[in-house]
Parts: sequence; structure tokens; C-alpha cells
Amino acid sequence: MAELTTLARPYARASFEVALQDGALEEWSRILSLSAAITGQDEVSAVLASPSLSTEQISESFIKVCGDELNAKAKNFVRLLAENKRLVLLPEISALFEGLKANQEKAVDVEITTAFEISSDVSNKLAESLKDRLQREIKLATSVDQSLIGGAIIRAGDNVIDSSVRGKLSKLAELMNS
Repeated sequence: MAELTTLARPYARASFEVALQDGALEEWSRILSLSAAITGQDEVSAVLASPSLSTEQISESFIKVCGDELNAKAKNFVRLLAENKRLVLLPEISALFEGLKANQEKAVDVEITTAFEISSDVSNKLAESLKDRLQREIKLATSVDQSLIGGAIIRAGDNVIDSSVRGKLSKLAELMNS
């Protein structure tokens, strides 16, 4: 996994710089997400791994599958990846690009899982509080998991705040067993 990230990072940064320069972060995000999804298809993976096809044939086949979704720079990007035998890195490139984009936009995806449905007022207050604490725009998603018993689990990027009853009971059990 670390090796894939190491290989994908320069391509993600390059695509991000181009998208930033062109003011097309959303477009590139969509393009990379689509390309990553296409790469994950079994039939496409077979074509990408085919030793009988030239890199030009592979790149043109990939571009053809994407249809009109790719702009000229994205097509060149696909050709470059194919030439360097890196098309299989597209899912990792897309993930790294999204991280760079979120950092640029100073936004973070936050998932709040609660034991019971929360009102929009409560979720708005939580979003405001997290915005102040993280100093980033918050993209909030809520879900319900009744096995939490009570409380909530908040996931914001790499940060996890577990204030659920289930989490507290688990910590108590760990302390008692040690």
C-alpha cells in the first residue's frame, strides 16, 4: 500500500497543480474519480495488464471507454500514465488528489454516528463547533447505529472522538481486565 502511495503521489500532485492552475478542481476530481472506477472493472484490468497491447493501444482504449468525460489535458494525463505503466494507480491518485483538494479548500468530511436520530439544530451546532475547533469548512454526514446505546462517534479525517456509551463500556472493560 505504501509503495502504491509513493508511486501515485507525484501524479496526484501534478494533476492537482494543473487543476488548480486551470481553476478546475471539481472537474479533475470528477475525472479522476471516474477513471479510478473504470480502472477497477475486471474487463479494464485485463486490458491494462495485456502484454500484447502497446501503451498507445491501452491508453486509447481507456480514453475511448471514458467517452467525452475526459478533457484534452486529462487525455494527455492518461497517455502519460499508460506510457509509464501506471494506469493501475488511478484509484490511489484519485484518493491523494481528493486529500490535496480538501486541504486546498480547507474542508474536511465529518461523519457523526449516533445511537438515535439527531435534529438538524443539533447537527448544525456540532458542525459549527467542529468548524471552530478544526478551522476548516465541514462537510457533515450523519448516520444512526443503535448498537452505540447512547452518545456519538465523530470522525473528522484522521481524528476520531468516541463518546458513545458502547465505547466507554469497552474502555472500562479494558481497564478492569488489565
